[in-house]
Amino acid sequence: MSSMIEVRIHGRGGQGAWTASNLLALAALREGKYVQSFPTFGPERMGAPIQAFTRISSEPINAHCMVYNPDIVAVLDPTLLGSSIAEGIKDNTIIVVNSEEKPKTIRNILKTSLGRIWTINATDLAIKILGRPITNTAILGAVIKASNIVSLNSLIEVVKERFSGVAGEKNAELIVKAYEEAVGEVA
Repeated sequence: MSSMIEVRIHGRGGQGAWTASNLLALAALREGKYVQSFPTFGPERMGAPIQAFTRISSEPINAHCMVYNPDIVAVLDPTLLGSSIAEGIKDNTIIVVNSEEKPKTIRNILKTSLGRIWTINATDLAIKILGRPITNTAILGAVIKASNIVSLNSLIEVVKERFSGVAGEKNAELIVKAYEEAVGEVA
């Protein structure tokens, strides 16, 4: 991989895809890296598919476009699984999906031999820990496990800053639990 890591997050309006992108960027910034974080959406309504992007690099970032060939793809909502998820992926792209299914099943759904697939039942964990099906921080815990893109501690620190009090503690707990439970394909 080059010194720049590009992340594409798929979600629906209101699920926190852009928040996840920002949290990941802030964790990398905390570690002294260069970052970008931005969404792509227009006048979509709550629940409409959206994408958010994060770039992390050890050098200044000169790219100013969407992420077309991601190093990491994160999917907050399994109903979005389809050809757009696999679009532009490479052989070593990490794909993290909110699903109770095994990685092999997700690979069959995506109809691709590329990438390394990880799954986490983020919805179930979020309901247990947060009392709501908000999956963005759980997905980030799984992304960190699959990629080591930033440290778990950096992510937890920025989440506790972003969400104060009980919300911060619960989201930190959710990240750790998702980190522990994420399952990747056996090579």
